[in-house]
Amino acid sequence: MLGGGPSYAESVNRGPFLTDVAVVGGGAVGLAVAWRCAARGLRVAVHDPAPGSGASHAAAGMLSPVAESYFGERELTALLVASAARWPAFAAELTAASGVDLGYRTEGTLVVGLTGDDLAQAQRLWSYQRELGLPISPLRPSELRDREPALATRVRGGAIAPGDHQVDPRRLVTALRTAAERAGVTLVAGGVRALSDLDARVTVVAAGCGAAALTGLPVRPVKGQILRLRAPDGGPPGFRHVIRGYADGEPVYLVPRSSGEVVVGATVEERADTDVTAGAVLRLLRAAVDLVPELAEYDLVEATAGLRPGTPDNRPIIGPLPGRPGVLAATGHHRHGIVLTPVTADLVTELIVTEPTGPAAADPLLAPFTAERFAGQRRPG
Repeated sequence: MLGGGPSYAESVNRGPFLTDVAVVGGGAVGLAVAWRCAARGLRVAVHDPAPGSGASHAAAGMLSPVAESYFGERELTALLVASAARWPAFAAELTAASGVDLGYRTEGTLVVGLTGDDLAQAQRLWSYQRELGLPISPLRPSELRDREPALATRVRGGAIAPGDHQVDPRRLVTALRTAAERAGVTLVAGGVRALSDLDARVTVVAAGCGAAALTGLPVRPVKGQILRLRAPDGGPPGFRHVIRGYADGEPVYLVPRSSGEVVVGATVEERADTDVTAGAVLRLLRAAVDLVPELAEYDLVEATAGLRPGTPDNRPIIGPLPGRPGVLAATGHHRHGIVLTPVTADLVTELIVTEPTGPAAADPLLAPFTAERFAGQRRPG
């Protein structure tokens, strides 16, 4: 908790502090928090040696509250759904504030299985998702190809999640940086070794994997290798929907951009290096071409690896740090950093502005995601 008494908005004591809010980390989440706080009249600085160069740069940008809903993650699913519902208004507001096209697209997502075994695996998950009341509808192979003729004729079946959208994370970061600077946010091009070095009333740690060293929270790097292809002759890709699927047991997703780019991803590796391996590229390309054969003729323009900030229970860590007055976390988003950007920014900003009397007082959504659940696992920060 940040303290009692009058609300932050009513009684900001600018006193000796250089800024009201210091945000450590200039990815999508950190910049969104900074933008929201600055829009509420607070003096904000973002500390990052290279804003937007971390997980946000590698991310595919799928806004998938349905397709990313997995067994045993009901609290996380609820947060994904809540944040995805905020995305249309968030995208419109950010576009207006920055003048940047985010590449926000709403065609929906197709989830497909190449073989009978692949389809059976997907169907088990769809059944669970439908039990939760999530919008996903099975489709026959002919119905899939009516929507996307580029799909391989071997595809055995699939489903559509119409509310699972996409955005271009690189454009998103550019837009957030522009909007934040226009709102008065200061960007400090440097790293932070210790939170005690920051001259701010409130510090928000949105440093991804770097949050572990700064706070002692159990945030670990989860490596993801990802490819970017480009359609030949500068035209758009031959399909419009995001396609997520299984091809002979290999999970893969394909994200088409209006620019002609197709993002193909991604591995999930418990490693901390950012090397791109031939084996990972081979597996991703084979699965992608198995689902959409025309991709074999696309140009391979980028192969990269990023580090997702994972936590022991796969849930993000959002809110005050116990025993660290004035410090909040906004980290541990793992695969979901882009879709969770709006809700994380809103929740953290409200905590700062209202100074609640408890870590979940501002919004009940916070309760499953506070750092208190790791109280016995923290290392000294």
